[in-house]
Amino acid sequence: MTLRTVEPGKEVQIKSINTEDEALKSFLFSLGCYAGESVRVIFKKKRNLVLTIKNGRYSIDSDLASMIEV
Repeated sequence: MTLRTVEPGKEVQIKSINTEDEALKSFLFSLGCYAGESVRVIFKKKRNLVLTIKNGRYSIDSDLASMIEV
């Protein structure tokens, strides 16, 4: 299951980041988005998700969300 399929309001734990792009992995890590971390989907639109990671709120596109396995 990916982050893209998670219903709003649900908290899930990240299992892995499925990309070979090391810069993208590094960016997500700097946000606190890495394996073992809990995230909560706050709002979901067709192309974007708003989620909380630790104490931050972030907006990501659905393509990126589909790379995050939960």
